[in-house]
Amino acid sequence: MKRLTSILAFVLVASLTVFAQQYAVKFATIAPEGSTWMNVMREYDAAIRKESGGRMGFKIYAGGVQGDEKTVLRKIRVGQLHSGGFTGVGMGEIAPRVRILDSPFLVRNEDEIDMLYKEFGKDFEQAFEEGGYVVLGWAEVGFVHVFASSPIRKSEDLKGIKMWIWEGDPIAETAFRTLGINPIPLSVTDVMTSLQTGLIDAFYTTPYAAIALQWYARVKYMVDVPLADAAGSVLISKKYYDQLPKDLQEILMRNGRLYISKLTQMSRKDNRDAVAELKKRGITLLPVSDKDVLEYVEVGNRSRRMLAGRLYSEDLLNKVEKAITEYRKARRGSK
Repeated sequence: MKRLTSILAFVLVASLTVFAQQYAVKFATIAPEGSTWMNVMREYDAAIRKESGGRMGFKIYAGGVQGDEKTVLRKIRVGQLHSGGFTGVGMGEIAPRVRILDSPFLVRNEDEIDMLYKEFGKDFEQAFEEGGYVVLGWAEVGFVHVFASSPIRKSEDLKGIKMWIWEGDPIAETAFRTLGINPIPLSVTDVMTSLQTGLIDAFYTTPYAAIALQWYARVKYMVDVPLADAAGSVLISKKYYDQLPKDLQEILMRNGRLYISKLTQMSRKDNRDAVAELKKRGITLLPVSDKDVLEYVEVGNRSRRMLAGRLYSEDLLNKVEKAITEYRKARRGSK
């Protein structure tokens, strides 16, 4: 009798657990399991499960198992997924003007990045809503560097390399073509294989991502000047979000802002630490002369102008560049 009672109790608890979670938010990302990105997402998931009393939680698909970012967006549109972690390429499919954040040589440091989100974040979030998505948090990926199998000591050295660009990324394509490079477009999921076969011998990513994705093992050098700061975000389908009860929307949004902000700060530290780790693992950092830095900055200026009217308006570009200029002047004046 005791055994039967125990079994019935177990079945009852299991049934209540199953029925308690009314909303399973299907989330996908290319970020690998075990990375800081995924560890924080697991914390986010645990927090919303606890606060909602088990009524809501994420069903997480990591490591690109649901495909690259464009594939994830297609699956969200048909309801197979609800949410995702995106970098510039995915975000640009929804709200092209947000790609201005990824512009080459636009920002110089993290303070300037924070200023841009403070000044323009609401406008970008509105652009996502117009495209059918709600921003749960801005997940900055970090400063992007060029990695290569052969040394790049001056801008001319770039012209002899087989540079990967993310397929469908107009920002990277325009920047590299302005430098005189004919890049090789591939899905992000094809990069490792292409490095192994020699189809490409150079790529751009953050120091932490180079380690997390194991791409660094196929190259020898990292250019010690960042190409751009890579933006990121955690988005959810507005259609799905609007179906959630108001209390669950509040729990999801509040915790999203909290944990994704934490992710950005951890990512910044990870990227700083990753530079030292890359050197330990045999990657040589290549300094860039002041002359070449000025040339790269000019390439960034030309690239941004070429993309005005295609991704974002010239008016937005002027406002962003003006905000950065004024911020720098204010910072210099305060010292």
